[in-house]
Amino acid sequence: MNNQSQKISVIEKVGYSLGDLAANLVFQTLVTYLAYFYTDIYGLKAEDASIITLVVGLIAGFGFNPMIGALADRTRTKWGKFRPWILFTAIPLGVAALFAFSTPDFSYKGKIIYAAITYTLLLLLYAGNNLPYAALSGVITGDMGERNSISSYRFVAVMFSQFFVQVFMLPIILSAGNGDKAVGIEIVMTWLAIIGSIMLLITFFTTKERVIPKPEQESSLKDDLKDLFKNKPWVIMLVVTTMIFITLAMKGGSYVYYFNNYVDEASLKNFISPITVFFSSIGMNFFGEDPRSAGFGLFNAGGIIMMIIGITFSKKFADKYGKRDVFIASLFISTIFVFLFLFYTSKSVGLMFTSQILHGFFYGISTPLLWAMIADVADYSEWKNNRRATAIIFSAMMVGLKVGLSIGSALVASIIGHYGYISSEGAQTVIQPETVATGAKMLVSIFPSIPFFLACGLLFFYKIDKKMEVQLEQDLAERRKNN
Repeated sequence: MNNQSQKISVIEKVGYSLGDLAANLVFQTLVTYLAYFYTDIYGLKAEDASIITLVVGLIAGFGFNPMIGALADRTRTKWGKFRPWILFTAIPLGVAALFAFSTPDFSYKGKIIYAAITYTLLLLLYAGNNLPYAALSGVITGDMGERNSISSYRFVAVMFSQFFVQVFMLPIILSAGNGDKAVGIEIVMTWLAIIGSIMLLITFFTTKERVIPKPEQESSLKDDLKDLFKNKPWVIMLVVTTMIFITLAMKGGSYVYYFNNYVDEASLKNFISPITVFFSSIGMNFFGEDPRSAGFGLFNAGGIIMMIIGITFSKKFADKYGKRDVFIASLFISTIFVFLFLFYTSKSVGLMFTSQILHGFFYGISTPLLWAMIADVADYSEWKNNRRATAIIFSAMMVGLKVGLSIGSALVASIIGHYGYISSEGAQTVIQPETVATGAKMLVSIFPSIPFFLACGLLFFYKIDKKMEVQLEQDLAERRKNN
């Protein structure tokens, strides 16, 4: 392994983080709005939306990610293994995102076919871009302290992306389309495609791969897969990743239904009016006149701001106590504040916002650690097998991400449909049955809490604690120096 200087400049950290900001303009839109887009903008039935997100997502998870991972590990260019993938998928990914959230005037059957094709194309290109991007974090440096720092930069960028999508995107869609959500989302996605593509190109030009396998290292895909399934930390992280993204997709995709169908509008308006009046008084009318849309945006804003604050504590805690222990503690505490939504009445708006803020802070501490831990799993595999296969390890984690996202998004559409939700299209509105409010409440409380709690339990069996982190870093540094 090449053992060049492992310290990373601020410019490179920022450049790398822009790649995740760009990818999350797509990812956060999928998490927050995919089910809502299919049911309330494109006019698909909830059960059809559920089937599309689940089937296409599972195909992408189990098909696209291992394929991209195997190809990326075997890529040989003057730019490295992973950076070329970011370069050549930057623009196509933006175009695919625009197509996936467009609303051509087809028959109902044509809409289903179009949705399935464009969602498949989007997930293929997302895998081709984001998987090598994630793997790049494992070869930018072998210094675990620097990895923690890179992860913190990266996930501050993620939070900014999430902030835009979850706070401002719905009001901007309504404004851009003059109330027509179909027109508005196409305009917004066009700009996101352009901005995201530029950011990904910046990532390519500002980063460098430093952990380079020995030229004589050769391994087959069979060898790589065999190493994976003997790697207990990898198996645990695969399941943990799946559980986490089931919750993120379920929770993120449910809030729009929760505010539209459960939260008492008068109580919400009274609670947020001092904030909206203040912004309006200084000429910053971000949230429009709809209290539900404004409340949804401010609710997400409070959680995301506190997540960003939580992220700033992540590196310090991880360096002192180890990633695993900090991850378990912060994830467990954050889940308690999700579970508490089960007990809030429709008028308990203050408690809803307080829980969201506290959940955001503690979850923010854990946010950068997931991908840093997966990079550690790649180190563990190299340490144990004397072969490095970074992308195949990250591809397996992307399987967990895609499967979790697909299951979570499908559950949102399926569960809300089970409670009697009636789909609408574009600017059309319908009166929902009272059972929908109960379904929305369950979708933001008990259902998303279960996978998070399971992930906490699994992490007790993950053996790369602080002591082993130090051993891995020292042993691998010595090997690379000798090589």
